[in-house]
Amino acid sequence: MSPSPTPAISSHWPRHRAGATLRIDLDAIAANYRLVRDRVGPRTTCAAVVKADAYGLGLAQVAPALQRAGADHFYVAHLEEGIALRPHVTATTRIFVLHGPLPGTEEEFVAHGLTPVLNSAEQIAGWRALARQQEKVLPAVVQLDTGMSRFGLSMDDVRAIADDADLLAGIEPTLVISHLACADTPHNPANARQRARLLEMAALLPAAPLALSASSGIFLGPEYHFDMVRPGAALYGIAPNEDAPNPLRPVVRLSARILQVRDIAAGDGVGYGLTYRAPGPRRIATIGAGYADGCLRQGASQGAAWFGTTRLPILGRISMDSITIDITDVPAGQLGPDMAVDLLGPQHDVDAAARAAGTIGYEILTSLGHRYHRTYVAGG
Repeated sequence: MSPSPTPAISSHWPRHRAGATLRIDLDAIAANYRLVRDRVGPRTTCAAVVKADAYGLGLAQVAPALQRAGADHFYVAHLEEGIALRPHVTATTRIFVLHGPLPGTEEEFVAHGLTPVLNSAEQIAGWRALARQQEKVLPAVVQLDTGMSRFGLSMDDVRAIADDADLLAGIEPTLVISHLACADTPHNPANARQRARLLEMAALLPAAPLALSASSGIFLGPEYHFDMVRPGAALYGIAPNEDAPNPLRPVVRLSARILQVRDIAAGDGVGYGLTYRAPGPRRIATIGAGYADGCLRQGASQGAAWFGTTRLPILGRISMDSITIDITDVPAGQLGPDMAVDLLGPQHDVDAAARAAGTIGYEILTSLGHRYHRTYVAGG
């Protein structure tokens, strides 16, 4: 891939030592945030989800770019992620930790200015005990299980709070949230049922703003926006659903270097297990990325690299550090050692790679390894 003319910050392996280059477009991430924010309008706060190292793309680079785009509320999954995020955003930025406090970690939330998402009666009890110990009211987000059966208070838990207000003594619920199980399938009736359930359960709790939708839910319409939305995958270019064209800008380009080129004859096998046999003379190339770099072994036979608009099928099994591709269709002399082909790029985005591997774009992004030369492009 040719060097970008826009300013860039590089990390991880130096370009000349790395088998592949991962280009991360911070401007595209910012543009995706603004698109989602504008879609929900000024009455709804648009947070940003940066868990799992900003979906594998680098928390330290992505979070400041989102803050410059206007994000002032962030979600992470674990306490450690919240602690890691805090130095990269302003002191007044709200950071919500989705998994809530593990027993004995409550004081660390206060020390680092983090707001827990309380998912159970036990977490509520731990947060209440800290409030009593510190003799002050502590803010928290309360999560409700409206039908996904994963995180959140049950209806019995909510009724117990409704019957005994002291269960929330010292706790200020600043937000009540839930999570949609089927938001990526817009016509699934479970979405409407969960929305109704949220309203039913929240009515039994102290009045607080409501939040239900992550990325796909935002595109279900205004009735799902409530007081806050929390896009994650949408910020990184993953399509909200398959029912409409993707309105989001692609964020990553992964280009792998060719390490070796060879000609093979009809009947020659390729890779471990020799699962591919050439039907005739082929020209093949081995590139410097493999499953240790997040190139999923599953579905390799459906995958490909790209050289411009030319598709280069993957041959045989993906190895830990390398992939073999068919470059027969590229005119002789146009592609050789130390040149690059795209594994993710204009012809083959994250969602296309996910379909080929039988998975989802989330897994593709969060699997990207740390042996790449990473380039963060902004200001273009």
